[in-house]
Amino acid sequence: MDAKLKKELQKTACKVRMGVIEGTYNAKSGHPGGSLSISDTLTYLYFNKMNNDPKNPDAPDRDRLVLSKGHTAPALYSVLAQKGYFPEEELKSLRHIGALLQGHPCIHIPGVDMSSGSLGQGISAACGMALAGKIDGKSYKVYTILGDGEIEEGQVWEAAMFAAHKKLTNLVAIVDNNGLQIDGPITEVCSPEPITDKFAAFGWHVITMDAHDFDDIDRAFTEAESVKDKPVAIIQKSVKGKGVSFMENQVGWHGTAPNKEQYDQAMSELNAQLKELED
Repeated sequence: MDAKLKKELQKTACKVRMGVIEGTYNAKSGHPGGSLSISDTLTYLYFNKMNNDPKNPDAPDRDRLVLSKGHTAPALYSVLAQKGYFPEEELKSLRHIGALLQGHPCIHIPGVDMSSGSLGQGISAACGMALAGKIDGKSYKVYTILGDGEIEEGQVWEAAMFAAHKKLTNLVAIVDNNGLQIDGPITEVCSPEPITDKFAAFGWHVITMDAHDFDDIDRAFTEAESVKDKPVAIIQKSVKGKGVSFMENQVGWHGTAPNKEQYDQAMSELNAQLKELED
């Protein structure tokens, strides 16, 4: 990847993480851990891969993204704000009564392609979008992001079977494999491992990537574009709470908002990271 582009993506991802912290702090609720683990991937998609235009959010030929792990909406909202779909100031009213941005993505929000939140359902909606694109002869891609805990839901595997059967070559599913879900490590709750082998057995082309290395993210999505005969599953190895030292790999930050002291520390760390990138 071009060094200049990589640095711009890193800076944007850092700002996205700040938005996650800003939103969950002001909401006094929300899901920062899993939002931080997908911030780099969302940044790459919206700023380097997807055909999307904030001035025309409903363009029929746009690429679509369904956030199947809908509780990590703070990351999606923050990316959309950075992209210009709505003012960044909206992040401060996250989850407030009457606010634009609520706890899970809602289709009336500019840039949001599908309401989501009930785990397991987003990938099914993404399959429908991809099939519609095939039927209509459209060239758009559909991306969906799932949690590794989410894939314990049976509906995920019904959708996986459907996607392979219908040869949805315009569908890319990204599994955020940070190893932690609300009740603890995925291997202790109801292990979905081996994730790569399962998607392969269901007829998908499987790619693994480092979720926090833009060179590797670029490699994975470039490979995905070369696949012409089956849907693609990208299993990204990530760190829950990535970018904020005291949140990293801590299951307690799955659904806990930072208090004032924690907010200040998190923003201080992220501002330091941004300053280093800008020097």
